[in-house]
Amino acid sequence: MTSSLRRWQGRCIKKALAHFNTERHFFCQATPGAGKTRMAAELARRLLEQGKIDLVLCFAPSCQVVEGFRSTFAMVLGMRLDGQLGAIGAAHTYQAMDYRDDAFWQLLDDYRVFAVFDEIHHCAGHDPLLSNAWGQQILQRVQDRAAFTLALSGTPWRSDDRAIALARYSSPEGQLICDYRYGLREAVADGVCRSPRITLLDNQKVKLIEELATENTVRLFPSIAKLLVGSPVTYEKLLRHHEMIDQLLRLGCARLDELRQSKPDAAGLVVATDIEHAHQIAKALKRRGEACWVVTNESPNAQQVINAFRHGDCRWIVAVGMISEGTDIPRLQVCCYLSRIRTELHYRQVLGRVLRRTSKVDEQAWLFMLAEPTLRSYAERIAEDLPDDLAVLNQLQLKATSIEVPSALDTNVSEAEEKANRKLNSSDCTLGFELVAASDGPTYQISFSRHYREQLLACL
Repeated sequence: MTSSLRRWQGRCIKKALAHFNTERHFFCQATPGAGKTRMAAELARRLLEQGKIDLVLCFAPSCQVVEGFRSTFAMVLGMRLDGQLGAIGAAHTYQAMDYRDDAFWQLLDDYRVFAVFDEIHHCAGHDPLLSNAWGQQILQRVQDRAAFTLALSGTPWRSDDRAIALARYSSPEGQLICDYRYGLREAVADGVCRSPRITLLDNQKVKLIEELATENTVRLFPSIAKLLVGSPVTYEKLLRHHEMIDQLLRLGCARLDELRQSKPDAAGLVVATDIEHAHQIAKALKRRGEACWVVTNESPNAQQVINAFRHGDCRWIVAVGMISEGTDIPRLQVCCYLSRIRTELHYRQVLGRVLRRTSKVDEQAWLFMLAEPTLRSYAERIAEDLPDDLAVLNQLQLKATSIEVPSALDTNVSEAEEKANRKLNSSDCTLGFELVAASDGPTYQISFSRHYREQLLACL
């Protein structure tokens, strides 16, 4: 199995083995989609071969990721990781740590245990008083008892700015110290990850009508950002507007059509806000003649649905609280981001779902979203993680009378090629939705013109 390692995986394993000669904790940051699980399994195999460990325990934030660890470690080690008789170890969710009895934790005293923690940023902990529940378990049960630990993260920070368990920080700067770092810049250059194309959808003529008992007022906004700042319209309301959904899905479906010409099983992911929203999106996809599945955090058979989609040919999956972190579906290549969550950690984890490269013909990943200011700033920061000369930000504007839009917005594509790429399937938007503040308050209606803008952050 060693010969199939990627170069970064081999370098990381070599550094970790040397590190373990003097230290027991190793922290690896590797961009989502780079292959952290495969690296961890190979490192465990080397430690077993060298006679330095007896058992392996893995912990991860979700059941989907745990299943991935079990299958990958079983393939690499040739031994099961299911915790049953004859297994080399076990894999559990972080939630399950609270339910392990003392006999389970006694394993760390009786055997030399290699403990692996995936997406360790979920575990806050240095000081027991400032730790979350999962971080406290690591501090109290594992940190001083495991023979070695491997902490993994693709996005090594927390939204609450608390310290991450098993991490070291520089003083006085407080910068996270990674024992090995493999960023998106390197992954794209090495051909490990797809090059992201992030498209922001905007509208340059948004009309907001305020209906009062005696009169109506009309305001025009030149962008979504101006609308969100200067009106009662919220970002979440925009995500539920049928026209916004249809426009983002139009872009995603057109891109998926093109990708499936060279990669027939390429698929798309829509990240929804809640269950009702997910079914609204699914209906919109079906109206376009698209096949789709829905999986949510309340789906009783979520894991089976995800596994079936992973190995199937269905074009789209709509998810809520699933497929945002660690879940491996390599055929996903397009994502429409319609989640109300606007943290950079979540945003980058979602982007990571479409970055995993599988062949030479799937070198690009596409993410479509509204041009909301916070998300725009995250998109621009993605460019900072990529080679400076390969990150470009282009803006293209649709004229009101035009029904054509370029496909890739690539500065190397001629005007004639752009016009030949595809046509915009839309009409004037005259329908809107209502915002009612109170029973006796004003009602707001919003509508969009055909003046759409697409901004593309392309890493070519």
